Amino acid sequence: MNFQKRVTDKSPHPPGLDTRQAKEILEHSPPVKQSICGWSSTQPRSVREPHPPGLDTRQAKEILEHSPPVKQSIVTLDLEGVLVPEIWIAVAEKTGIKELRRTTREEPDYDKLMRARLQILDQHGLKLADIQQVIGALRPLDGGLAFLRELRALTQVIILSDTFEQFAQPLLRQLEWPTLLCHRLKVIEDRIVGYHIRIPEQKQKAVAALKLLNYHVISAGDSFNDTAMLAEADLGFLFRAPDNIQRQFPQFKAVEAYADLLQLITQARG
Repeated sequence: MNFQKRVTDKSPHPPGLDTRQAKEILEHSPPVKQSICGWSSTQPRSVREPHPPGLDTRQAKEILEHSPPVKQSIVTLDLEGVLVPEIWIAVAEKTGIKELRRTTREEPDYDKLMRARLQILDQHGLKLADIQQVIGALRPLDGGLAFLRELRALTQVIILSDTFEQFAQPLLRQLEWPTLLCHRLKVIEDRIVGYHIRIPEQKQKAVAALKLLNYHVISAGDSFNDTAMLAEADLGFLFRAPDNIQRQFPQFKAVEAYADLLQLITQARG
């Protein structure tokens, strides 16, 4: 995945995926899929009644062209650095392994970053349980839960993160269980031996899919791996991003306070 080249210059991000690209991505995705549950309060369709096939890109465009001009809004947020502390920095501080302090704020290539992390874990004999113990002691950033509560009272919110299911559970509990789309670790006898990326560039692709569903998407993040999401969204904001990212991506308005971010999102919703 040539992610580094795309996010480290100021050239436009590529458009959302089309049907052919989506099929190619799914063909090369891990065979084990993560699950998500949908709930309907209406009477379920008979299991014997066939469902209509999914729409293709042409049909989606036709639907959007004939959709009402006023769209529903939805917000996508990064997790670490926006709502909760950076997990790997917390692990570095707990273990004294300074190399683990490197995050997506400094390293644009996520695969390179994760391979280095796994190598460090192996060298020091750190297991999944050791990391989960550190995560269990973390708390949301000051004001983060109150911000998320107020935001969820205004609009639907989805957390798009490059963290892993095995890390996120205790953090989601403290954030009152928002919807999270992320990745999954490969673990053998408590040793982290690899990781499954759900799909490449999952943040951007999730926003592109929401736009095909005729949502007005507002996004906020703080790191290199958020910039594709921000570019794909109808409106994207940087939140507490380091200076190097703010300088490299001046097209995204940057704020430091939750109150300011909430105000920007409220204004963006119209």
